[in-house]
Amino acid sequence: MEQAAADTGWRGSQEGWLDAAYEALLESGIDAVKILPLAKRLKLSRTSFYWFFKDREELLDALLARWRDKNTGNLVKQTEAYAETVVEAMLNLFDCWLDRALFDSPFEFAVRSWALQSPPILAEVQAADQSRMEAIARMLMRFGFDESAADVRARTTYLVQIGYISMQSQENVALRMRRIPEYIAIYTGQIPQRRELDRFYARHGYQPE
Repeated sequence: MEQAAADTGWRGSQEGWLDAAYEALLESGIDAVKILPLAKRLKLSRTSFYWFFKDREELLDALLARWRDKNTGNLVKQTEAYAETVVEAMLNLFDCWLDRALFDSPFEFAVRSWALQSPPILAEVQAADQSRMEAIARMLMRFGFDESAADVRARTTYLVQIGYISMQSQENVALRMRRIPEYIAIYTGQIPQRRELDRFYARHGYQPE
């Protein structure tokens, strides 16, 4: 334990470098994710970086893995979460749009911006989009939608949210919560029950008027 503490003391830590890269990406884009500026941000020597990463590319790979694991991984888990009705299942997915611990929208925007200047990252984003929409479609098929209907509803559900992110649309929580029942009705074809909405609102600390 003492040796591990020494290795993550004056050199920082792998997670610390990754956190700094994440913050720089969100603040200033991928061109800001460079070793020397990150070292200055962390008040560490440039050489200490190489205790944790082989080079900048390895850091970028780790940053992309964090995005993939958090945003795609959590979204897929939410589509697989227990639900008694398709409305509850869709509300489980909607947890992602309201809880940054589940789905980090600023991170999503930053990676999509990065993809505009990098074909390999664009391919990663496109693969993520496909796997996310397929997960939503599978969720809908569990509740009786045929493959074609599930695909179109999944695309509608997902692409609207990506539109929110890409356009950096600002919507206060109260307004978004008021709109959610109509979104659910459009995406599932079912009117949400009050008890279903109340459980969802309670998860997010919202008190409807």
